[in-house]
Amino acid sequence: MKNLRVVAFDCDGVLFDTAEANRAYYNHILAHFGRPPMDRQQLLFVHTHTLQQALEHLFEDDAQRQAAMDFRSSIDYGPFLKCLTIEPDLVDLLDWMRGKFRTAIATNRTDTMNRLLQEFGLSARFDFVVTSLDVKRPKPFPDPLLKILTHFKAKPHQALFVGDSDVDASTARAAAVPFVAYRNPALKADYHIGQLKDLKALLSSE
Repeated sequence: MKNLRVVAFDCDGVLFDTAEANRAYYNHILAHFGRPPMDRQQLLFVHTHTLQQALEHLFEDDAQRQAAMDFRSSIDYGPFLKCLTIEPDLVDLLDWMRGKFRTAIATNRTDTMNRLLQEFGLSARFDFVVTSLDVKRPKPFPDPLLKILTHFKAKPHQALFVGDSDVDASTARAAAVPFVAYRNPALKADYHIGQLKDLKALLSSE
């Protein structure tokens, strides 16, 4: 693609299938407080929002929410990594992109992101990572993408953002960055792909 310099990716649902990990993680917290497991709508919410937003959604009472935050701080995320599945073709795609484009992550994850990348040997394959801890306003606000653009001294039209949710689409739109919808044809996007390897053809196009 002409003038393209930066490709940014969402994490959950794009780099990894994290649905089962999110389900296990938040259900573990809920069970500690005698709460039932999440329903489908709650799972969809925690998939796209920050940890704090997720716990605010799951715990209406301020005291219990704070207790849940405190309990969460004591949890080792390691056991939940086994529930993650890396997306097919991701490593090949990133290796192909090396030297051609700068790569970044814009995620609403917090302190689990670096651990996740390390466990799967991906840390060196991304040039820049922005989590919800790195910005004042997380997705769907444009701040994560704007931080990435600033880091690489790039204009919005020189970047792409690959995501799978309404939150991602709203983030791209707010930052004026072209959006690639991944496995979600219902999203309004500049481009749609069904597999990560499809991105190679898109990036190679004139």
